[in-house]
Amino acid sequence: MLMGRMDSPVHMGAIFLGSTIFNVLYWGFAFLRMGTTGLTAQAYGAENDQECSKCFWQATIVALVSGAIIIALQYPILDIALSLLNPTTEVIEDTGIYFLIRVWAAPAALLLYVLNGWFFGMQNARYPLYITILVNVLNLALNLFFVFGLDMRSDGVAYGTLLAQYGGLAFALGLLAYSYQEIIRKVVLAELKKLSAYSRFFSVNSDIFIRSILLNLTFAFFTAKSADTNPTLLAANGILLQLVFLFSYAVDGFAFAAESLVGKFFGAGDPKSLRKVIKHLFAWGCGFGTLFCGVYLLFASPIIRLYTDNELVVQEALIYIPWVVLLIVPSVLAFIWDGVYIGATSSRAMRNNMLLACLGFFFPVFFLLEAHWQNHALWLALCIFMLVRGLGLSFLSKNYIYAT
Repeated sequence: MLMGRMDSPVHMGAIFLGSTIFNVLYWGFAFLRMGTTGLTAQAYGAENDQECSKCFWQATIVALVSGAIIIALQYPILDIALSLLNPTTEVIEDTGIYFLIRVWAAPAALLLYVLNGWFFGMQNARYPLYITILVNVLNLALNLFFVFGLDMRSDGVAYGTLLAQYGGLAFALGLLAYSYQEIIRKVVLAELKKLSAYSRFFSVNSDIFIRSILLNLTFAFFTAKSADTNPTLLAANGILLQLVFLFSYAVDGFAFAAESLVGKFFGAGDPKSLRKVIKHLFAWGCGFGTLFCGVYLLFASPIIRLYTDNELVVQEALIYIPWVVLLIVPSVLAFIWDGVYIGATSSRAMRNNMLLACLGFFFPVFFLLEAHWQNHALWLALCIFMLVRGLGLSFLSKNYIYAT
């Protein structure tokens, strides 16, 4: 929104591209949250505090090492990302500035994945809420200060995110020490030194990693194709994806609940409660999906104008807003089933279904229709991608969720 009020759509496009690079990086490590939630929730359901502690420390070690590697390889990562995204020349400089500042938040971002995932697994949804509120309020305040107060551009947005991430991490560690220090001390240090002790952690999480990479590939390709054209279409698609993500974050609340509760009932061996909670989660998710469809249909123009006052970008975005509405329906199925499968640690089914949706449908649909439909082909491919994800996981649930 801040960059949408600058003198050129280039600034918004740069933030869109820079954020996409981090999404690809961080979503690749989404297993640090998802896998931690599922494994911890099952240990919690089995009333095994030592296993809960082990889940936390294993994920923490992986997060710290991964964050350090990202920082060490920041320049090669940026070069590879820009070569793959292939943006127009005027966007490259701002994107690089944004990335090279924000990349220093990598350890904090990955540790927040671990902490939030572990809190969810411990059936504590309040702490992730508090952390999320703090991080976002800090981010908003710091962005406003750097951009309007110090007259910065993409670098100000990057500094705001960097400081907000570390502020959120400090707060999250304080909550951990306040409520769970007795549990996290129960880990057997010798277990953390054995590679064999990580076998289940990596067995579950390797499938989630592959699934996340494929998801990242889909959205990164979407961004790259948007950047192929011009800064106006890039900015318009960026705004519309923000609306998709806004909806997804709302429904993800129920997906996170699925991870926690499904994992708990799996660990406790309670199939009756499992079926009941899945039924209620889908009811709430569909209700929120319907609400977002109505809001986006009725208030598309004023919502888009919140993001930018560039009239060319607004008009371009309005052309494609029906695709955003159409995308919501299958996305509800996909997001909530993801949470259910993560809680059940049925990650292999998620991986295989994502392979089918991404490689079997998204790319073929786009390349078949690109010549005639252009940007519409991109949005149609994304809708079909989500539909296959949702329907595929629904079909597989009989064997992977309800049979246990």
